[in-house]
Amino acid sequence: MVRAFFIGRAAAQALYEQVGNVVGETLANVGRWDVQQREVLRQQIQQIIERAALEEQQATQAQPLTKGQKPLDLQTTIDELRSEMARLRIELKRYRQPN
Repeated sequence: MVRAFFIGRAAAQALYEQVGNVVGETLANVGRWDVQQREVLRQQIQQIIERAALEEQQATQAQPLTKGQKPLDLQTTIDELRSEMARLRIELKRYRQPN
């Protein structure tokens, strides 16, 4: 009877150690995965920032401002393009209409 007690106790301790090892290993893997994901995210953000800076530099070099010229306003540019498209549609309709 005493022997069965010690066998049960040893089995419980071995099982407890195994569970502890598995939990510890799992937590370590989760930690490594988290670090890897943060590094990937950091690299992607860095690439985006570098690409944006390069595009900004190219855009400012392609259209240097002359004296008295203001920086281009995106909404103004869009409005001007829409206006030009409307004028072209009108001209196209006039061209297509029989006289």
